[in-house]
Amino acid sequence: QVQLRESGGGLVQAGGSLRLSCAASGHTFSSYAVGWFRQAPGKEREFVAAVNWSGGRTYYADPVKGRFTISRDNAQNTVYLQMNSLKPEDTAVYYCAASTDLITVIRMGSLDYWGQGTQVTVSS
Repeated sequence: QVQLRESGGGLVQAGGSLRLSCAASGHTFSSYAVGWFRQAPGKEREFVAAVNWSGGRTYYADPVKGRFTISRDNAQNTVYLQMNSLKPEDTAVYYCAASTDLITVIRMGSLDYWGQGTQVTVSS
């Protein structure tokens, strides 16, 4: 069993930065691929970024490439999302989720575990 908890959201001006954290409980966390997803008001949840179990492979959605960086520290059971050059259209609730299969994470398939989400608001 893995439990995920996001933190680090908040209000930031356009062009600013935030770092989100996804802290996990459970000794098997290091065997899971983890992704970040977001859902803006009135829109469907969408994939943002993913990292494989070791941190050696990362994937990004086109709208965030070059601005967001996903990383993980398995010793700390934490996955991070560094968000730079934020835009108002990045405003959303951000969720982390885990699966043993990286492709499932990238395609936002049937993920095993989800966090509760953290709000990110970017003002113009």
